[in-house]
Amino acid sequence: MVLDNSDVHMIYVLLDGVGDLPHPDLDGKTPLEAANTPTLDKIASNGVIGEVISVGKGIAPESDIAVFNMLGYKFQHADYVGRGVIESIGVGVDFKDGDLALRGNFSTLNKDEIIIDRRAGRHIEKEDANGVAKELEEKIKFSDPNTTVVVSPTIGHRVIVRIRTESKKLSSKITNTDPAYINIGGMGVAKAVGDFLKIEKCLPIDDNENSKFTANLVNEFSEQAINILKESQINKKRKEQDKKQLSCILLRDAGNKFPDVIPINEKHAMKFSCIVDMPVELGIADVLKMKTFEAGGLTDYEEKARVAAKAMDTQNLIYVHLKGPDEFGHDGDAIGKMKNIEEIDQRFFKTLLDNIDSSKVAIIISADHSTPCINKGHSDDPVPVIVSGDFIKNDGTTRMTEKQAKKGSIGLIQGAEVVVKSLELIKSQK
Repeated sequence: MVLDNSDVHMIYVLLDGVGDLPHPDLDGKTPLEAANTPTLDKIASNGVIGEVISVGKGIAPESDIAVFNMLGYKFQHADYVGRGVIESIGVGVDFKDGDLALRGNFSTLNKDEIIIDRRAGRHIEKEDANGVAKELEEKIKFSDPNTTVVVSPTIGHRVIVRIRTESKKLSSKITNTDPAYINIGGMGVAKAVGDFLKIEKCLPIDDNENSKFTANLVNEFSEQAINILKESQINKKRKEQDKKQLSCILLRDAGNKFPDVIPINEKHAMKFSCIVDMPVELGIADVLKMKTFEAGGLTDYEEKARVAAKAMDTQNLIYVHLKGPDEFGHDGDAIGKMKNIEEIDQRFFKTLLDNIDSSKVAIIISADHSTPCINKGHSDDPVPVIVSGDFIKNDGTTRMTEKQAKKGSIGLIQGAEVVVKSLELIKSQK
């Protein structure tokens, strides 16, 4: 009997940034290798493994383009709208074609305007973030009187900035002010950076007058924001409380148009849904017209597992994005990352196995990218991918690790191939 996609049931878990490199704090092991993961080991022993390059060789991707690829969408550079637009859609910012949307980080500068924390302590109280955002919206004055700005904090240090000029369409052909990322045709790519970083001037990428005009508006925003935030009463209060200053907003990944893509159910001919929390993944779900399930907060792992299992009653595939490992990678905390993997193993994967019939439901586990702790940033290293189920013939895999992934029967594949290859594998063996 030949199965079609609507006969298959899959739970597809992306562990954000889980891939890593050997670390001295873990006796030369990666966090996946060092972690005690009995449930993941059980899943791995019931399946096959391989490696994935999520976006492309030599590209250390940001999460937005990496997730699109891992869901089967491989954009050419010119076709991609930029992370600023995706996150704007994800948090409900009013955006229309011709506006400029950028992803930003609240960041901390020293007196010489050198960046001493790209994330201003990472955990920023909503009241403080909203307060300084309102100050910026009220006090920034552009040289073009028809220009307005919306500053919309999302989670932690993250913020969306939308600039609108009623008289003309703004350009996305501009560089980032965030020195840790380069904008390549709308795609954000992490750069190898040192400790001495300064906010960069926004420059036009082409000779178009609109690009020059847009870059000038971004520079006006950045320069005025630094001065306004220096005088902010909120920052003065934060200083008294020994909290990191919200000194500036580092901007990246400009976009000026709505994305035009095939809805995910149509692309894969199946009921495709998700459990996601972050603005970028919420934006992707909205753009792809993907059904979302509510499943608690970022670390409500048991609830996410139960909701994912229950979704198999009505859906063919549910994609679950678990954020945890990535943040430890960015912080350079290999031991914390290992412990987070162990927590996910016990709380998410154990609950998941307790609530599904693995003779009917396949589990696919991978990552959107690698975030090595020694780099404190994304890299282009391949990440493991596991396809597991009672009907999958094991290829000798016993653990989900970078080393075992290199020897697995799946081989090395592209991120945009994962869903299709998993479906082919499941249908051929079920």
